[in-house]
Amino acid sequence: MAQKFVGTWKMVESENFDDYLKALGVGFAIRQVAGRAKPTMTISVDADGTITLSGGRKDIKFKLNEEFEETTGDDRQTKNVVSMDNGKMVQRQKWDGKETTIVREFVSDNKFVTTFKLGDVVSKRTFEKQA
Repeated sequence: MAQKFVGTWKMVESENFDDYLKALGVGFAIRQVAGRAKPTMTISVDADGTITLSGGRKDIKFKLNEEFEETTGDDRQTKNVVSMDNGKMVQRQKWDGKETTIVREFVSDNKFVTTFKLGDVVSKRTFEKQA
């Protein structure tokens, strides 16, 4: 199921990302840089099922339904589990008694939306597949 996410994706739209980063506790300077960035993300799946998301400040590698540790771009030490749920890639990220959910879901064959949720704060970033 994760195979449909494989490819290179360019962010084309971002909603409420600064508020999400504020809720995470990210400082002003980093929020300004992150808010201006238009990242390109590459998603690949190895033969053993390892999924790699690259293109952010740090690449992440994981297998579905297996816990992994990640040091996020804003230096949080997190524990994560990614699963597939009705065609959506759902990441649950925990640190210091907090939890955020990151959901990647297709809205068309060449477009997916990543929804970030922390408490009542929701942000969406839209990515389009590159040729």
